[in-house]
Amino acid sequence: MNGDEALAAEFEAIRPRLVGVAYGLLGSLDEAEDVVQDAWFRLGRAGRAEIEDVTGWLVVTVSRLALDVLRSARVRREEYVGPWLPEPVVSDGDPADRVTLDESMSLAMLVVLESLSPAERTAFVLHDVFGLSFEEVARAVGRSAAACRQLAARARGHVAARAPRFEVDETEHRRVVEAFARFARDGEGDLAALTSLLDPDVVLRSDGGGVVGAARRPVHGAGRVARFVLGVAGKYGRDNVLTSATVNGRAGLLRTAKGRLNAVYGLTVSEGRITEIDIVMNPEKLRSVR
Repeated sequence: MNGDEALAAEFEAIRPRLVGVAYGLLGSLDEAEDVVQDAWFRLGRAGRAEIEDVTGWLVVTVSRLALDVLRSARVRREEYVGPWLPEPVVSDGDPADRVTLDESMSLAMLVVLESLSPAERTAFVLHDVFGLSFEEVARAVGRSAAACRQLAARARGHVAARAPRFEVDETEHRRVVEAFARFARDGEGDLAALTSLLDPDVVLRSDGGGVVGAARRPVHGAGRVARFVLGVAGKYGRDNVLTSATVNGRAGLLRTAKGRLNAVYGLTVSEGRITEIDIVMNPEKLRSVR
């Protein structure tokens, strides 16, 4: 194996982690893969001999590129029609080596990260999620290690106040999700049974991006959310099929009608009840799931 082949093999070995880092910063799998590809081109131009630690160089480069994309994306997302949700990562049916996703990067958590500044988000994701040192974070953000430590601390406090409450037991999480699917399969579902699965303060966000019909604002409260869910299911009737899938590392659902995927559900479960429901319906964000 020559030098170029060895470098390509090294890159492919760490590529899933690089995509995971970029996705954590951007919430978009397409943009994350574009950033990683750009980093590969830059690695080729830089030359292997000039880089002592290829993995470290790539992580920092991917982070810098993702930070630039994130800053430019802020304006687009502020003008987005309705709630903006991240592009879901559905493991079932995807190549196993496509992306290494940290278990904390749920749709609900990524919504919280959207409220951070780009620099805060980068410091938090790189240090608290992926375990980079503050010296490495500083190279990515372009600030001192001390400043990055402060950025991460501010982000950590904000995340702690707003982060979704997770049910630790994955078996219980899956049980609640499967029960939700049974009750929400069509418009004739059991309203009382569905409501009993929901936390009184549950919030539902649906992202249609102005392309397909979706709620323009989050829906709050168990009664309202249950009626909304059954109303949406009623539009499709018996053509509405909900199947289990792993969405951003946790049990979620895919909704199809007449064999065509039209939504991905990410659900947050705590103490046996659903506290957050994130429904991605924008067709542009479902392309990677097909």
